[in-house]
Amino acid sequence: MNKDQIKGAAKDIAGKTQEEVGKLTGSKTQQVKGLEKQVSGKLQKGVGDAKEFIKDANK
Repeated sequence: MNKDQIKGAAKDIAGKTQEEVGKLTGSKTQQVKGLEKQVSGKLQKGVGDAKEFIKDANK
């Protein structure tokens, strides 16, 4: 695992938490911010996955 994979997964989890808190409090703003954070995390994890794939392919 590389840092992009770890940070991306962490952002995804934080975003899910933020979205759920938004649902519980009735805050659409927090829900949207949570969803945005999830997307950002998934993209960053995807970049990390690609880096690992390239690194493994060059072995």
